[in-house]
Amino acid sequence: MTCLSGIRSFPKLWKSKPYFGVGPGHSYLSLFLRGSGIKNQQRSFSLKTMSLQNTKAVNMLAAKGRFVNKGDKESIKRISARPSHLFAAGEAKKRSQMNPSDQHQTLLPKKNNIELPTKPLSSEEWDKLKEDYTGKNFENWISAQMSQNHSSVDVAKSLLAWVAAKNNGIVGYNLLVMYLHLCVFHKQTSEVIDVYEIMKARYKSLEPGAYTLLIRGLIHSDRWREAFQVLEEVKKIMTPSVRNYDDCIQGALLHQDVNMAWNFYEELLSQKFTPTLETLKSFFDFGKGIKDDYYSNKLLDMLLYLRNNHLYPGESLAHSIKTWFESIPGKQWKGQFTTIQKSGQCSGCGNTIESIHLSPEDYDFLKEKIMRDVIDGGDRYRKTTPKELKTFENFIKSCPPFDIVIDGLNVAKMHPKARESEFLLEVVSLLAKQNLQLLVLGRKHMLARNSRWRSSEMEKVQKQAYCFFADDISEDDPFLLYATLNSGNNCQFITNDLMRDHKACLLDTKTQRLFFKWQRGHQLAIRSVFPGSHITFQPVLSYDTVVQTTGDSWHIPYDSDLVERYSYEVPTKWLCLHRRTR
Repeated sequence: MTCLSGIRSFPKLWKSKPYFGVGPGHSYLSLFLRGSGIKNQQRSFSLKTMSLQNTKAVNMLAAKGRFVNKGDKESIKRISARPSHLFAAGEAKKRSQMNPSDQHQTLLPKKNNIELPTKPLSSEEWDKLKEDYTGKNFENWISAQMSQNHSSVDVAKSLLAWVAAKNNGIVGYNLLVMYLHLCVFHKQTSEVIDVYEIMKARYKSLEPGAYTLLIRGLIHSDRWREAFQVLEEVKKIMTPSVRNYDDCIQGALLHQDVNMAWNFYEELLSQKFTPTLETLKSFFDFGKGIKDDYYSNKLLDMLLYLRNNHLYPGESLAHSIKTWFESIPGKQWKGQFTTIQKSGQCSGCGNTIESIHLSPEDYDFLKEKIMRDVIDGGDRYRKTTPKELKTFENFIKSCPPFDIVIDGLNVAKMHPKARESEFLLEVVSLLAKQNLQLLVLGRKHMLARNSRWRSSEMEKVQKQAYCFFADDISEDDPFLLYATLNSGNNCQFITNDLMRDHKACLLDTKTQRLFFKWQRGHQLAIRSVFPGSHITFQPVLSYDTVVQTTGDSWHIPYDSDLVERYSYEVPTKWLCLHRRTR
C-alpha cells in the first residue's frame, strides 16, 4: 500500500452527510499548547468515499514528499559570576545550585525501544512497529511523540493513511490535530488550509488548541484574513488567549495591515492581558525606518506600558527597540548596551538613574497598606495573638527609631554547621561598632540554654541591641515589617527571607510594585556565612530598575538571554538611548 499523500485529497473523500460535532478538548495536544478546553468528547471523521473502495481511495493519494528543516539553532554560553545585590537577575539560580538536585528528564523515555520513524512507512512497516509496542493505544502514543519531536509531514501522512486503511477510512480527531500541528510547525500552508476546510465542514466548534493552530497556520498563507474569522469564532465560545491575539497581530503586520494590528493590540489590553514580548517586538520591527508620528507615539506608549507595569523586555526586543530608535528619520538617536554603577550612574552616558527610595507620598501610602493588609489584615492573628501584637506595638513606641531591624532567627541559621548564637552575635557586634540603633527580633526558644544557643552570647546580643522575643509559634515577618516601617524611610532590615507570602497579601498591583521597590531599597542580605570570617553584606540598590525617560534619553533594563531571572529579581543589563543635539 502506498503511503498517504497530501491531505489536499481529503475533502474529496467526504461525500456523506457531515457531522457537526464538537472536537475533544483534552488530548495529547496539551503537550505543546496551553489552555483549557471544551468537555472531552471523542469524535472521529470518515475517510470513506461514496463509490471507491477504501484501498483504492488510499492508493489515489500519492506521496508529495515535502520536508522542511527546523533551522532552530541555539548556542549555550556560560557567564562569569560576580558579586551582586540580592535581587539581581540570576542570583536565586546561583543560590539554588549550591544544593543541586537531580535534573528532570527533558525528553520522554523510549518505550519498548521503539524509535520514531524518520521516513514514511508502508502499511506493513507500521504493523510491525505496532507489534513491537506493548503499551496502550499505539496510535495516540505515536502521534504524541511525533508532535513533540516535530516529525516530518510525510511521516505523519503515512501514519494517517495506515490508520485510515485499518479503520474503514476513519481517522480520529487527535490524529488530525497532530497532522495540523506538524503542518503549522513546518509551515506547510497549503496543507493547513486543507485541514481548515475539513474542520469547518465536520465540526461546529473545536477545542482551544486546534483554534490556536489554525490561526497560527493561516496567517502565513494567502488566506491570512481568515485567521481573523477564526478568532471571531473563538470569541463566541471563550475568551481568546494572548497567543491568539499575538498571532493575529503578527499576521496583520506581516501583510501590512497596520490598523488591524493596532486594533488587535488595543483589544488585547482591554481584556487585561499582558502582551507577549514577541508582540511588542513585531511592532518595533515593523516601524523600522518609518516616518510616522502616530506610529512612533504608539511605540513610546508601549515603553511607558512596560514602566507602569514593571515589565522588562528580553534581549531580542531590546535590540529591536535600539534599532527602531536609531532608524527614526531625522531624530539622531544613538543607543548602547551598558550597566548601571552602584552609585546609580549610567556607565554609558553618565546620567543618574531614578532613585530606589520612595517619595514621602508613596511611603505613607505603602505604610498604610502594609499596616492594614498585612499587620491588621488576614495575616494578623494567623501565627500570633492580639495580646502579643499589642505588647509589640507598645514596645516599638517605647524605643527610638531603628537604623536596622534584624531577623534574628533567620540570620542565626544561615550556616547549619555554625552555632546560632555565635553567628548572630558576630553580626550584631559588627553593626553595633558603627553606632547604629539595632533591633533583633527572635523567638523565645533562643533564650533557652542549649548547645545551639549559649546564654552568655545571647546576653551580649541584648546589651548591644534592642530585642523582642515572640512566642515560638509566632511568625516574625509581620513584626519585622511593622518595626522597619515605623522607623522611617531610612531604616533597613536584614533577612534572607524574600517575603513573597506577604507581598501576595497586597491585593492591588500598585501596592505590590511599591512594596517590591521598597524591599529592594531596604533589605540587606549577608554574603558571608562562615563564623570567624569577615562578614560582608550584599549591596542595596540605590536606583530603581524600571524603564525611564527624560524626553531626550531612555534607559531600559532588559533580561539577558543567558540569565534565568526569578519574578522577584530585576535585570542587571540596560539599554541606554540618547538623542544627539546639534
